[in-house]
Amino acid sequence: MSEEQKVLATLEEYASAYCAKDLARLMGIFVDGDRISLIGTGGDELCSGRNAIASVFERNFRDATALRFEWGWTDVAVHGDAATVAVALVIHLNVANAQVLVPVRWTVSLVKAGSTWRWVHRHASVAADSQDEGYAYPIEN
Repeated sequence: MSEEQKVLATLEEYASAYCAKDLARLMGIFVDGDRISLIGTGGDELCSGRNAIASVFERNFRDATALRFEWGWTDVAVHGDAATVAVALVIHLNVANAQVLVPVRWTVSLVKAGSTWRWVHRHASVAADSQDEGYAYPIEN
Protein backbone atom coordinates (compact mmCIF):
# COMPACT_ATOMS: atom_id res chain seq x y z
CA MET A 1 0.00 0.00 0.00
CA SER A 2 1.41 3.42 -0.95
CA GLU A 3 1.75 6.23 1.58
CA GLU A 4 -1.06 8.10 -0.18
CA GLN A 5 -3.33 5.07 0.20
CA LYS A 6 -2.42 4.79 3.89
CA VAL A 7 -3.26 8.46 4.38
CA LEU A 8 -6.61 8.04 2.60
CA ALA A 9 -7.35 4.97 4.73
CA THR A 10 -7.43 7.28 7.76
CA LEU A 11 -10.37 9.10 6.21
CA GLU A 12 -12.24 5.82 5.82
CA GLU A 13 -11.44 4.94 9.43
CA TYR A 14 -12.70 8.35 10.56
CA ALA A 15 -15.94 7.93 8.59
CA SER A 16 -16.49 4.45 9.98
CA ALA A 17 -15.87 5.54 13.58
CA TYR A 18 -17.98 8.67 13.14
CA CYS A 19 -20.94 6.75 11.72
CA ALA A 20 -20.64 4.25 14.58
CA LYS A 21 -20.49 7.12 17.12
CA ASP A 22 -17.36 5.47 18.49
CA LEU A 23 -15.63 8.35 20.26
CA ALA A 24 -12.62 6.32 21.46
CA ARG A 25 -11.92 5.02 17.97
CA LEU A 26 -12.44 8.46 16.48
CA MET A 27 -10.02 10.10 18.92
CA GLY A 28 -7.52 7.31 18.19
CA ILE A 29 -7.16 8.66 14.66
CA PHE A 30 -5.46 11.75 16.09
CA VAL A 31 -1.88 11.82 17.38
CA ASP A 32 -1.35 11.12 21.06
CA GLY A 33 -1.24 14.07 23.40
CA ASP A 34 -3.05 17.35 23.55
CA ARG A 35 -1.46 19.20 20.62
CA ILE A 36 -4.33 18.60 18.19
CA SER A 37 -6.88 21.00 16.77
CA LEU A 38 -10.20 21.06 14.97
CA ILE A 39 -12.16 23.71 13.14
CA GLY A 40 -15.71 22.74 12.32
CA THR A 41 -18.47 24.42 10.37
CA GLY A 42 -20.18 25.79 13.48
CA GLY A 43 -19.24 29.28 14.62
CA ASP A 44 -18.13 27.95 18.00
CA GLU A 45 -16.21 24.97 16.64
CA LEU A 46 -12.68 26.32 17.05
CA CYS A 47 -10.85 24.08 19.45
CA SER A 48 -7.60 22.51 20.44
CA GLY A 49 -6.86 19.68 22.82
CA ARG A 50 -8.40 16.26 23.22
CA ASN A 51 -11.17 17.25 25.61
CA ALA A 52 -12.42 20.12 23.49
CA ILE A 53 -12.39 18.05 20.30
CA ALA A 54 -14.13 15.13 22.02
CA SER A 55 -16.82 17.58 23.20
CA VAL A 56 -17.48 18.69 19.61
CA PHE A 57 -17.84 15.07 18.49
CA GLU A 58 -20.14 14.26 21.43
CA ARG A 59 -22.39 17.19 20.52
CA ASN A 60 -22.43 16.07 16.87
CA PHE A 61 -23.41 12.56 17.96
CA ARG A 62 -26.25 13.94 20.12
CA ASP A 63 -27.62 16.08 17.29
CA ALA A 64 -27.48 13.62 14.39
CA THR A 65 -26.49 10.17 13.17
CA ALA A 66 -24.15 10.02 10.23
CA LEU A 67 -25.13 7.29 7.79
CA ARG A 68 -22.25 7.53 5.35
CA PHE A 69 -19.56 9.76 3.92
CA GLU A 70 -19.54 10.30 0.16
CA TRP A 71 -16.02 11.28 -0.94
CA GLY A 72 -15.57 13.62 -3.88
CA TRP A 73 -12.64 15.62 -5.22
CA THR A 74 -9.52 14.63 -3.29
CA ASP A 75 -5.92 15.79 -3.27
CA VAL A 76 -3.21 14.13 -1.16
CA ALA A 77 0.26 15.59 -0.65
CA VAL A 78 2.84 13.50 1.22
CA HIS A 79 6.08 15.20 2.23
CA GLY A 80 8.23 12.76 4.18
CA ASP A 81 6.58 12.25 7.56
CA ALA A 82 3.91 14.92 7.00
CA ALA A 83 0.85 14.89 4.77
CA THR A 84 -2.11 17.04 3.87
CA VAL A 85 -5.43 15.91 2.45
CA ALA A 86 -7.89 18.29 0.83
CA VAL A 87 -11.24 16.69 0.08
CA ALA A 88 -14.78 17.62 -0.82
CA LEU A 89 -17.40 15.31 0.61
CA VAL A 90 -21.07 14.92 1.40
CA ILE A 91 -22.06 13.59 4.79
CA HIS A 92 -25.39 11.75 4.77
CA LEU A 93 -27.11 12.35 8.11
CA ASN A 94 -30.27 11.45 9.95
CA VAL A 95 -31.37 14.56 11.85
CA ALA A 96 -34.67 14.41 13.76
CA ASN A 97 -35.79 11.47 11.58
CA ALA A 98 -35.07 13.36 8.37
CA GLN A 99 -32.35 12.59 5.83
CA VAL A 100 -29.98 15.54 5.41
CA LEU A 101 -27.06 15.90 3.02
CA VAL A 102 -24.26 18.16 4.21
CA PRO A 103 -21.66 19.12 1.59
CA VAL A 104 -18.38 20.10 3.25
CA ARG A 105 -14.75 20.62 2.43
CA TRP A 106 -11.99 19.29 4.63
CA THR A 107 -8.33 19.88 5.07
CA VAL A 108 -6.60 17.27 7.23
CA SER A 109 -3.00 17.57 8.41
CA LEU A 110 -1.27 14.32 9.33
CA VAL A 111 2.08 13.13 10.64
CA LYS A 112 3.60 9.70 10.43
CA ALA A 113 4.03 7.96 13.80
CA GLY A 114 6.12 4.87 13.11
CA SER A 115 4.34 3.21 10.21
CA THR A 116 0.94 4.77 11.01
CA TRP A 117 -0.50 8.09 9.85
CA ARG A 118 -2.24 10.16 12.54
CA TRP A 119 -4.24 13.36 12.33
CA VAL A 120 -2.97 16.58 13.87
CA HIS A 121 -5.65 18.94 12.58
CA ARG A 122 -8.95 18.82 10.72
CA HIS A 123 -10.63 21.86 9.22
CA ALA A 124 -14.16 21.68 7.81
CA SER A 125 -15.90 24.40 5.83
CA VAL A 126 -18.96 24.90 3.70
CA ALA A 127 -18.59 26.52 0.28
CA ALA A 128 -19.76 30.12 0.22
CA ASP A 129 -22.98 30.53 -1.69
CA SER A 130 -22.75 34.32 -1.63
CA GLN A 131 -20.46 34.55 -4.66
CA ASP A 132 -21.17 33.60 -8.23
CA GLU A 133 -19.19 30.83 -9.87
CA GLY A 134 -16.06 32.22 -11.51
CA TYR A 135 -15.75 35.13 -9.07
CA ALA A 136 -13.33 35.36 -6.15
CA TYR A 137 -15.59 37.56 -4.00
CA PRO A 138 -19.30 38.24 -3.57
CA ILE A 139 -20.40 40.90 -6.00
CA GLU A 140 -23.69 42.68 -5.53
CA ASN A 141 -25.56 43.35 -8.73
